[in-house]
Amino acid sequence: MTKTDIPTFDALMNPVIEALKELGGSGTIEEINTKTTEIAGLSDEQLEVLHDPDKGGQTEVEYRLAWTRTYLKKYGVLENSTRGVWALTPKGRQLDRVNPKTVRRFVQQQNKKARAVVSDKGDLVEVDVETSWRDEVLDILLEMDPSAFERLVQRLLRESGFTQVEVTGRTGDGGIDGRGIMRLGGLLSFQVIFQCKRYKGSVTVSQVRDFRGAMVGRADKGLLVTTGNFTKDAVREATRDGAPAIDLIDGDQLIDKLKELDLGVKTKIIEVEQITPDRDWFSSI
Repeated sequence: MTKTDIPTFDALMNPVIEALKELGGSGTIEEINTKTTEIAGLSDEQLEVLHDPDKGGQTEVEYRLAWTRTYLKKYGVLENSTRGVWALTPKGRQLDRVNPKTVRRFVQQQNKKARAVVSDKGDLVEVDVETSWRDEVLDILLEMDPSAFERLVQRLLRESGFTQVEVTGRTGDGGIDGRGIMRLGGLLSFQVIFQCKRYKGSVTVSQVRDFRGAMVGRADKGLLVTTGNFTKDAVREATRDGAPAIDLIDGDQLIDKLKELDLGVKTKIIEVEQITPDRDWFSSI
C-alpha cells in the first residue's frame, strides 16, 4: 500500500462535511477522522500508511484530513475552537456538498503567498508552519531518553488532574511504566496504570492485549501513550466489550496536549499588518 492509493485531501472534503453532519454538526478531530474514514470506505491498510515512515507518528490519512479541514475552514464551511473541537459554520450547515476544485481555487486566490503549494493532481508538496512545529516536537520526543519521556508523561498527567502519579518502569513489570489516581469532581477516583511507547510506527493489537494482561487486577483503567499511532484493530481491542477499558493517546493527541498545557511548546500570537487599497477613496478625489 502506497500514498498514491489514498484519496487526496480535496477528495476528502465532502466526506468530512458528511461526517460532521452525522456527528450533529461538531466533533473532535478523532471523532471526525473516524467517521470520515468510515464514510470514505478506507481500508485498514490505507489507514496505517505513515506520512513519514522515518519519523512515524501521523498517518498519511490524518495528514491529508488536516489539510482538508484547513481548506474548508478558509472557505468558510468549518470553524474550530481552542479546545480542538471543529464544527460546521452556518454556511456549512446549509451545504450538502462542495466542489473541491472551487474550494481549492478560492483558498489559493485568497492567499497567494500561502506556504502550502498544491499540484494539479491535488498532492501537497510543501509543509506549512503548523506541520513544521508538530514535526519538530515529534523529533524532540523521539530523541528523548526513555526515562525522560516517562517523566514527561508523568508531568502531563499531573497537569491534567492526576494525583499520586509515580513512574515505576521496573524490569519484569509487564510493560507498566507508572500509575496514578484520576479524581472526578472531587467525588470519584480511579486507579490508572499507564504505559509509554516512543514509537515511530503503529502500536499493534497484540501490544494492547499484553498491556491489558499486565493491568488486570491492578487498576480500574489503563492508559497507553505513544508518539506513534494505533492500528485499527488495536483501537477496537482497547474498547472491546467485557474487557477492562484502555484509553489511547497517539502522537498527534500527545502533541496537542503538550501545546494545550504549555509543556515545552510555547504559543505566541503575532499581529500581521493587512493593507487594503480603498478604490472608493481614490475615485472620490
